[in-house]
Amino acid sequence: MSMQIPRGTQDILPGEIEIWQYIEQKSKEICSRYNYKEIRTPIFEHTEVFARGVGETTDIVQKEMYTFTDRGERSLTLRPEGTAGVVRSFVGNKLYGEASQPTKLFYTGPMFRYERPQAGRMRQFVQFGVEALGSADPAIDAEVLALVMSIYYELGLTDIKLVLNSLGDKESREAHRDALINHFKPSIGEFCSDCQNRLEKNPLRILDCKKDREHPLMQTAPSIHDYYTEESAAYFKEVKQHLDQMNLPYVVDPTLVRGLDYYNHTAFEVMAEGEGFGAITTLCGGGRYNGLVQEFSGPETPGIGFAFSIERLIMALKAQGKVPDFGNQLDCFLVTLGDEAKAKSVELLYQLRQAGIRCDKDYLDKKMKAQFKAADRLNVRYTAILGDNELNENRINVKNMETGEQVEVALDTFITYMKEQVEGGK
Repeated sequence: MSMQIPRGTQDILPGEIEIWQYIEQKSKEICSRYNYKEIRTPIFEHTEVFARGVGETTDIVQKEMYTFTDRGERSLTLRPEGTAGVVRSFVGNKLYGEASQPTKLFYTGPMFRYERPQAGRMRQFVQFGVEALGSADPAIDAEVLALVMSIYYELGLTDIKLVLNSLGDKESREAHRDALINHFKPSIGEFCSDCQNRLEKNPLRILDCKKDREHPLMQTAPSIHDYYTEESAAYFKEVKQHLDQMNLPYVVDPTLVRGLDYYNHTAFEVMAEGEGFGAITTLCGGGRYNGLVQEFSGPETPGIGFAFSIERLIMALKAQGKVPDFGNQLDCFLVTLGDEAKAKSVELLYQLRQAGIRCDKDYLDKKMKAQFKAADRLNVRYTAILGDNELNENRINVKNMETGEQVEVALDTFITYMKEQVEGGK
């Protein structure tokens, strides 16, 4: 029996989990400001949800999904991304019928893709994502972009850039598709097998190929910008105007192609530019997906969203020296001497915790000196010392570990005193 952790997974231990909690809390708080509500969907779905939602020609569906057959002979898949499940829930629960529209949602949780593990890319990873369903207004595209950049900026990242493109509407994409086929078809034999399979099914995906990115035809491929309808061009222009109004900097990249089939109109990535981050610089990706709700037998409903990997965000924070000092994790540590004091500490500890004070005590029968060392290691704000003599005299000594000041407190006022000290020092 192997007791090793599966390849591509990780244990997130105390000392590291605090940065995860900090990111999740900050992201949720910003989503609340923008009036986005949390949604939680199953970790596994029927395989068809991702085949239809993500796209059968994508690497995710063709190569990376964790798919299994359950005891009822149903094909199920661990979710490789969040949007398809959210849209399935949106349709299944008829959220499109609610009075308040658009439906603005956020989610966080583990995703699963069978990839070659590397820094910032795991087989089980955690994404934070946002979906806005029900509006075709370019202003909501700008809102979604502002939301994700607010998360990064408020977490302290500076060396990042927002990269934009528009994939156009259906008519634009069809004209561009025909141009791509004509461009690549004479030399498609020089490309990898994946690109050859994509030529007729979805030639836009060829532009996203990592194996053939240096092929000369990639550099001269027709640009979607040359095939925009008047409506598509106007839509993209308005998105950029809204970003300009907010003084939100961005770069337009005509070659940007997101790896999922459902994108149209606005597509974007947030990229890290700082030193020491590695070769893969994409922190976040997203875009508009008008038509995806219909794929799930729902009414015609436009949508836009993004998702980012928390692992990659942590890498960027560490690379830029933006991981905060989380300071004291405990307010008080109880040090006891004597059996009666030790027994009393259980009651005091409970009362402190009921008062909202983070505290702990020794459970290993350590000597008093070792208990003080334990308090030092925990970097507590206060140490409370109780011996049998002090207990008999209804008093306890409280030491401020930062100033070294020690005071004697009546035992029956100890909880109130500690609450005042802790709340006053916040």
